[in-house]
Amino acid sequence: MTTPHLSVVVPVFNERDNVEPLIREILAALRDNSMLKGEAFEIVYVDDCSRDDTRDVLARLKAEVPELRVLKHVSQSGQSTAVRTGVKAARGAWIATLDGDGQNDPADIPNLLAKRDESPADVKLFAGWRVNRKDTGSKRWASKFANAIRSRMLRDSTPDTGCGIKLFERAAFLDLPYFDHMHRYLPALMQRAGWKTISVPVNHRHRASGVSKYNNLNRALVGLRDLRGVAWLIVRSKRTAIEEL
Repeated sequence: MTTPHLSVVVPVFNERDNVEPLIREILAALRDNSMLKGEAFEIVYVDDCSRDDTRDVLARLKAEVPELRVLKHVSQSGQSTAVRTGVKAARGAWIATLDGDGQNDPADIPNLLAKRDESPADVKLFAGWRVNRKDTGSKRWASKFANAIRSRMLRDSTPDTGCGIKLFERAAFLDLPYFDHMHRYLPALMQRAGWKTISVPVNHRHRASGVSKYNNLNRALVGLRDLRGVAWLIVRSKRTAIEEL
């Protein structure tokens, strides 16, 4: 079996109508794409204990899409855990993540790969930046407010940490401290580890089917607690160069 260069990790919970269209788009974006330079890729879906028939849809597609792998959680564990499950199981040295609701555009993955290839080796994260968001007004306002507070506290120079489409080095990600909701703080955590990050403008689309799994109040309450925790991690971190004799 050929080891893939890139693993596309997609966490899902109750997204049965969005699964097949998104997988078809990933295949269209990456099969025969020049940015992969002939390298293989894989798609790793992580079903976070869906209550609909998402898993059945994935099982059917797995029989016809050789690039597709499907993992399932025995109990619902949240998006960050699902992402980490996928990254740990992934075989590629680089990971691209997408939200399972179809609002991220897989056609942006080659653009992230192109940005990676022209960037210094110490840039380990390329974060999507939704410059024209298609969410509701309340969601856009809440996100803008949260990003302003986060940016002031963490100084991560990242305009949009909530965007689901990202490209990062697998080894660098797995070296980060893990906690629930960590996916919203990847730029700050990567920078804490000594790496550089770049934000890249990406497309954003309306949700085609299903409903959002978050509401603004719950996200804000959890976010404030996590923000204090990440700020503490940054203050308490130490890095040093290493030489081998």
